[in-house]
Amino acid sequence: MTIRLDTADGLVRLTLDNPPLNILTRNELAELRESVRCAGSDPRVRAVVLLAAGKHFCAGADVAEHLPPTHERMIPEFVQTIETLLDCPIPMVAGVRGRCLGGGFEVVQGVDVVIAGAGAQFGQPEIALGVLPPVACALLPTLAAPGVAAEVVLTGDPLTAVEAERSGLVRRVVPDDQVDAEAASLAGRMARHSRAALVVTKRALVAGRRAALDTALAAARTLYLGDLMETADALEGLRAFQEKRPPVWSHR
Repeated sequence: MTIRLDTADGLVRLTLDNPPLNILTRNELAELRESVRCAGSDPRVRAVVLLAAGKHFCAGADVAEHLPPTHERMIPEFVQTIETLLDCPIPMVAGVRGRCLGGGFEVVQGVDVVIAGAGAQFGQPEIALGVLPPVACALLPTLAAPGVAAEVVLTGDPLTAVEAERSGLVRRVVPDDQVDAEAASLAGRMARHSRAALVVTKRALVAGRRAALDTALAAARTLYLGDLMETADALEGLRAFQEKRPPVWSHR
């Protein structure tokens, strides 16, 4: 198991435990989906804290699994994972230290509140590999100003914790060694309330945007699997990353 699950006082702590970078493979994504579903269906649990072991939250999904033919399963399963986070009936708080990139950043876009360490970095570097972040393309424009979303996705450059806070992607920045405690404290303040009230209130919070998110996620998934993966640049970028060399883009 690469995801630890600890329950106490109405809280579940889910900890990504595959350091140093907590890379997300299809197996880890399946574990995460199952862990979130278990937490959400437990009547004793009123909030979830998502954390990570080591210096870095998550440097992304496994690039090797983005190549054909595995990508035909990887991308839908990744989108399904984020949908599972969005569908969790109780509040979810993430605590982020270090790098939170690619699929890792997309994961925290699926929770309700993010607490970040001062040294955290948030980014979507997929464009540098000739591909796109399907979840971020759907969610980021709803979480930050469209210009912020466009800059993050189209440049691939990371945001500092302070920049992410100013953009509304992070609720609060604290010293790195206080991230886990601050995230647990915030989730605890939520967990002191009625589970029934929390469930219905969260449903009300997301009701207005969920239909639009479903449409956007489906469109991004289709564009990735269809239009994007038919290009030579997508395959070149992913293979260049694996081979640790600069990509050679086409001129079409």
